[in-house]
Amino acid sequence: MSPYMLMMFSSMLILGTTITLSSSHWLLAWVGLEMNTFAIIPFMAQKSHPRALEATLKYFIIQSTAAILMLLSSTLNAWLSGQWNIQHMIYPLPLTITIITLTLKMGLAPMHAWYPEVLQGLSFKVGLMLSTWQKLAPLILFIQISKEYSILYIPLGLTSILVGGWGGLNQTQLRKILGYSSIAHLGWAILMTHYMPPISFLTFLIYTTMTFTLFFTFHFLSSASINSAATSWTKTTFLVSITPLTLFSLSGLPPFTGFISKWLILNELTKQGLLLAAVTATLSALLSLFFYLRLSYVMALTVPPNNLSATLPWRFPLSLPPIFLTMSIILSCSLLPLSPSMLAFLSY
Repeated sequence: MSPYMLMMFSSMLILGTTITLSSSHWLLAWVGLEMNTFAIIPFMAQKSHPRALEATLKYFIIQSTAAILMLLSSTLNAWLSGQWNIQHMIYPLPLTITIITLTLKMGLAPMHAWYPEVLQGLSFKVGLMLSTWQKLAPLILFIQISKEYSILYIPLGLTSILVGGWGGLNQTQLRKILGYSSIAHLGWAILMTHYMPPISFLTFLIYTTMTFTLFFTFHFLSSASINSAATSWTKTTFLVSITPLTLFSLSGLPPFTGFISKWLILNELTKQGLLLAAVTATLSALLSLFFYLRLSYVMALTVPPNNLSATLPWRFPLSLPPIFLTMSIILSCSLLPLSPSMLAFLSY
């Protein structure tokens, strides 16, 4: 992709998200989401590979379906209430359709089947954009419409946590593991959209920092599966040895950064009297912890039997120093003390 096309599509991607974040009108929010969709499609299809083109086509069909449902729900709400304001989604039918639409756009369970398959066909850089930036605008819309109570928020969050943990157990491809990890973490964020939106946004920010680290780590290691990650210790030994720290943080183990978001969510659920939801979320998180520990064990704690050609891979010098990867690793492992200050800042 030429630098001019890269700048144009990147600007359109940022502009689409900005329009959605700053709008209070459903049509403007819909325009921003559509700009996001059409801006990321050239990034997804830039590799002339059948798997990438298949993933692009699947993504386009899913997002087009979600856009049609969003227009239907917003029009129905305007017909019933006479307003296009996002925060005036008060009628049950359009509110339910909108929640299902945003669930489909974000790839949450039970509308999650397309997300790991699409992510598997993309490169790590484009997959990072799909897992982080493309979920920001739908999450903000989720937070804006969560002022009105709906019985769907808690079941959606718990189902996403359970499916994200259960689906990643038997995966061997790293992109699919990261896809199910995204489903589980966004399920934690959805649990708090009605009760404490700043905690939801803080959870998303912490997840973005940690998943940025993992995507770029696997990109630098050129590892696409668990087997290739097991032999990557010969390429960059130090990077492989500290990757389990990021995985522990992503799983929510103390004293790493990922623990604070889960602890705040469980604390708030307990305050709201939702003990059953808190216990279910905690037990479901153990499923995700299993495949994080399995990946850490394979990468850093074992030396699999290899032949000579596998233990002596070619070491190509990096064109650019991994400055952003280094900063994200530090943040993923040591952002815990700053998390209360970030939550206080988001609460204002």
